[in-house]
Amino acid sequence: MQWIVREGGKRLDKYLAQALPAYSRSALQKLIADQAIRVNGAPAKPAQRVAAGDVIVGFLPALRAEELRPEQVPLDIVYEDSDLLVINKPAGMVVHPAAGHVRGTLVNAVLARVPELAQVGGERPGIVHRLDRDTSGLIIVAKTAKALANLQDQFRQRRVEKVYLALVEGVLQPPQGVIEAPIGRDPRHRQRMAVVAEGRPARTHYRVQEYLDGYTLVEARPETGRTHQIRVHLAAIGHPVVGDPIYGRRKHGLSLTRQFLHAWQLTLTLPSSGARRTFSAPLPDDLQQALQQFSA
Repeated sequence: MQWIVREGGKRLDKYLAQALPAYSRSALQKLIADQAIRVNGAPAKPAQRVAAGDVIVGFLPALRAEELRPEQVPLDIVYEDSDLLVINKPAGMVVHPAAGHVRGTLVNAVLARVPELAQVGGERPGIVHRLDRDTSGLIIVAKTAKALANLQDQFRQRRVEKVYLALVEGVLQPPQGVIEAPIGRDPRHRQRMAVVAEGRPARTHYRVQEYLDGYTLVEARPETGRTHQIRVHLAAIGHPVVGDPIYGRRKHGLSLTRQFLHAWQLTLTLPSSGARRTFSAPLPDDLQQALQQFSA
């Protein structure tokens, strides 16, 4: 788990107590002492003051399945049948509970709608794939163990097609192409991913939709599913996603409070019928408003 400090001055243990309400302050102090929590890649002390821009990484134990609780959180259901849900996830929603995010997650919301989901998939019930917290768009949740196995197999065989919309810095050329570069942990900043020779193979297809006054709106189709793949690949070729707090530039001229990355389309084979279906989710309001600034 990772946090980027926006406002400094607090003791590390006090900062974490607010970020991780599931943990007592004494428990957090022990985690810091055990070096399970690091600041900017280095061991830390409970009393040290955090500064704006510090990157805090915590290696924390996952929640047990019995700790998961259903919650009445609104969901934008794009499609539902006896096997699965296709959900349009809003930016800011975490997919499954973990230390620091034990409430209000997608899993908590789906458990309230499908209580039997608690028996599917252990500590991440029904989760077939994930989206970053600040990435909006389409995500699949399996409702049965059989459907979960079927969908996981489709992902392994790369039969699920995903298309993202991203606004990137600069004028991306050529207007379509393939980024093929291995991705692994950044050796200098272990909380980040990077293009590294010893990383896992990764391939992203892209196609420009529109050039917008020094920015480019692009469709990205990840063929593989590495952590932060689209963000890492686009940054690696010099065109980071606008608003990306990890791989992008800190300043930009748009009214964005998060990264401009949206899971726009999803094509899969329905486990129940074998039919091939494509689902789509329109750009949410905050991303549409960012684009409207170019026509103002």
